[in-house]
Amino acid sequence: MTDKPIKYLLNTHHHGDHTGGNQSLLASTEIVAHRNARANLVKNSMPGLPPITFSDEVSVNLGGKEVRARYFGAGHTNGDAVIYFPSHKIVHTGDLFVRGAAFIDYANGGSSDAWMKTIDGILSLDFETAIPGHGAVSKRQDLVEWKASFQKVRDRVRELTKQGKSKEEIASLLKVDDLPGWNMSPFFQKSLPGLYDEMARAR
Repeated sequence: MTDKPIKYLLNTHHHGDHTGGNQSLLASTEIVAHRNARANLVKNSMPGLPPITFSDEVSVNLGGKEVRARYFGAGHTNGDAVIYFPSHKIVHTGDLFVRGAAFIDYANGGSSDAWMKTIDGILSLDFETAIPGHGAVSKRQDLVEWKASFQKVRDRVRELTKQGKSKEEIASLLKVDDLPGWNMSPFFQKSLPGLYDEMARAR
C-alpha cells in the first residue's frame, strides 16, 4: 500500500470489475494486459484500452522486486493473466480462481476444458498464497481443492448429458451445494449451456 503515484497497472482480464479504473489512470499509468484481454475490451466497446500487451509473459522490475504477468491459457476468458510475485510466493489469479462458483465466459473465449490445464499451469509456480479474483485471500491448497470441486461439476454435467437430459433441465438437476462455496449463482447459471455443450462433446 502506498500514497505514491501508481506507475504500472496489470489487468487480469477484460471484465469491467477488473478494468473499470483503466480510463482514469491512462494518463499517468502504464497499463498492461494480455493481448486477448485487450481484444475483448475492443470487441465489447469498453473504455480504458491497455497500451501495452503481451502474449506469454511480461515482467515489471521495481525496487529490486519482480512482478510477472503470465498467460497459461484460456479459462474464465481467453485473456486471463496470472500475476506472480516470486519473492513473496504469492499469485493473483484474477477470476481463474474465486471463492465460489465459476463463471465461464464462453462469449469471450472461456472454456472449462482449457481452465483445468490453466490451473495446472498456475500450480507449477512456487507460491504459498493465492489472491482470488473474488473472495478471501487463500492458500495454495485452497486452489487445489477448488479445482477438484470444478472437476466434480464437469463430471456431473457430463453424466447428465449421458442420461439424455436437456440444457433446460441442467440447472435444476445439477447438484453443487455439497461443494465448498459453490452455488447456483446467476453467472454460473449463465455458464451452464456452454458447459453442457463442452461436456456433451467429451462424453
